[in-house]
Amino acid sequence: MNSKKPILVGMDLEGVLVPEIWIAVAEKTGIEKLRLTTRDIADYDVLMKGRLAILEEHKLTIDDIQAVIATLTPLPGAKEFLDWLRSQVQVVILSDTFSDFAQPLMRQLGYPTLLCHSLDIGENRFIRDYCLRQREAKRESVKAFKSLNYKVIAIGDSYNDTAMLSEADHGILFKAPQNVIDEFPQFPVRHTFPELKALLTEFITLG
Repeated sequence: MNSKKPILVGMDLEGVLVPEIWIAVAEKTGIEKLRLTTRDIADYDVLMKGRLAILEEHKLTIDDIQAVIATLTPLPGAKEFLDWLRSQVQVVILSDTFSDFAQPLMRQLGYPTLLCHSLDIGENRFIRDYCLRQREAKRESVKAFKSLNYKVIAIGDSYNDTAMLSEADHGILFKAPQNVIDEFPQFPVRHTFPELKALLTEFITLG
């Protein structure tokens, strides 16, 4: 009997497979403070409350943000990499984005499974608040997959990914900024999809 556990890969979305949505909004609107992401600020609540205050100040609605998202495409090579990975193992996208943002990008990626959060949107289309599916959702997802007897490989680029990388059997930093790499030297680092594919092939082969 084969005693190897089945492998599941949990991947971040923004900065790993698709552009950072808030940076794209910052570039479109010229609001520099919206360039801050989980690569810069470790406390997600602080980051999101700051973003919502900026949106209110500048009278930006969900429609304004979705119009920017509609212009975005996956990072070069992301769709091909994801297609390859899904042919090898189970893959789940674990993201701190919102279902209200993600659908155009999910369509371009071939609708992989996505676990993320949602937004509270008022009748006037302004975003009133954000609604976490679960606190520490990425780490808790990895814990749940492990409880189902999966061997979990986690891939991310930001501070909010490091908990799931630590929880996983293997954690990988991909396209991470130097500040995150420096603070978490225990994780292997890869910068291109071919490099990531080679490392994953090694992990998948070893089982």
